[in-house]
Amino acid sequence: MTTAPTATRAPAEWAEAFTEANNTDPEIQAHGKYFTTTWLLDAGEHSYAIKLESGEVTAVTVDPGPLDVPYQFAIRASSDTWREFGQPVPKPMFHGIWAASFQRDMRLEGDVLVLMQNLRCITRQIELLRIIGSPV
Repeated sequence: MTTAPTATRAPAEWAEAFTEANNTDPEIQAHGKYFTTTWLLDAGEHSYAIKLESGEVTAVTVDPGPLDVPYQFAIRASSDTWREFGQPVPKPMFHGIWAASFQRDMRLEGDVLVLMQNLRCITRQIELLRIIGSPV
């Protein structure tokens, strides 16, 4: 997928674009064979529970309620932070979750061990925002 990010998409459209980008990304498919989890991308204005089975996104629940979808870990940040992540060339400190969590408002919560065990896949999923655009 080589298209540049467009204007902010509706949440359901973003979820569909994220699913397609993830499921057709050769790197995620190579590294994600054992990546099965549900994680939450919280962008303030909207949140997305992303369910993965063997590296493939099988469901994205937009704005789940607190008991709707259980997830193992969450990556939370302001809308402004996620918008910077969605730029083709992010500003310094918006290029990765560690930089943003140390210098910006990004927080990693929940079972961070699962995130660490699948760090390359999560990192690549965040990099996909440079292609499909911000979730908000």
